[in-house]
Amino acid sequence: MRPQHLPFAAALAGTLLLAACAGAPQAPTSAAEVGELRPGSGYLKGYLGRDELPDSLALVPPPPAKGSAAQADDDAAYRALTALQAGPRGVQAARDANLKFPAAASHFACALGVQISEQATPNLNMLLRRTLADAGFSTYKAKDHYQRTRPFVAFDAPSCTPADEPSLRKDGSYPSGHSALGWAWALVLTQAAPDRADALLQRGRAFGQSRGVCGVHWKSDILAGRMMGAAAVARLQGNPVYQAQLTAAKIEIARQRASGHVPPAADCTAESQALDLSTALAP
Repeated sequence: MRPQHLPFAAALAGTLLLAACAGAPQAPTSAAEVGELRPGSGYLKGYLGRDELPDSLALVPPPPAKGSAAQADDDAAYRALTALQAGPRGVQAARDANLKFPAAASHFACALGVQISEQATPNLNMLLRRTLADAGFSTYKAKDHYQRTRPFVAFDAPSCTPADEPSLRKDGSYPSGHSALGWAWALVLTQAAPDRADALLQRGRAFGQSRGVCGVHWKSDILAGRMMGAAAVARLQGNPVYQAQLTAAKIEIARQRASGHVPPAADCTAESQALDLSTALAP
């Protein structure tokens, strides 16, 4: 950020801080205070209760039937995307598969143009950690109902995350949880930084597409996942703790920009070049 922009950024941060203090509920930034979904898992509880999650079984259609034109389209997309697995796009797809923090905090850093960490941006970091659960769990009603076989199993082929394969074989493929949370993260971050909307939405699309590159999700899984990610974010709009954390995250983004804490340019160039390899491919 150029020096002449610093006073504006500071003023914005001050305005948002006053708004945050005007009677809004406090959003915790401590993992201990939020609590884990399962002790020792590292995954935190979401903002939404299980009874508040959108109903994926009602919101997405059944997956393509065997022998259908839609399944043939899924097969074709699988071949096109997994052909990129051995190159830099496959490396990026394997990196996108990691949902453990702090590593997962970097997935959208380049698109946002701000470094994200528990220390420097605790509210922004918590926003991502908690919405992961909300978006991911929103897919499970349909997942458990359809129990769709994953493409790497159907084609008896390797994925780009072999260590995950035993658990993925037991977990339904439709809709994609990674796609849901990647799209949810993109939408949440566009609320926090609307000036970066195009870059964030492109990254959200690529994040879900990485599951196709890895061979662990079908095209239709990824598309249905995006639907559920959007549905989860829609539900979050009425959650006061989420809104308080979002307001606090906006302050952190303004401060990070003002102080010049941006992701390393070389890392962002490499990410962009890898993601560009699949931009023209569906989904």
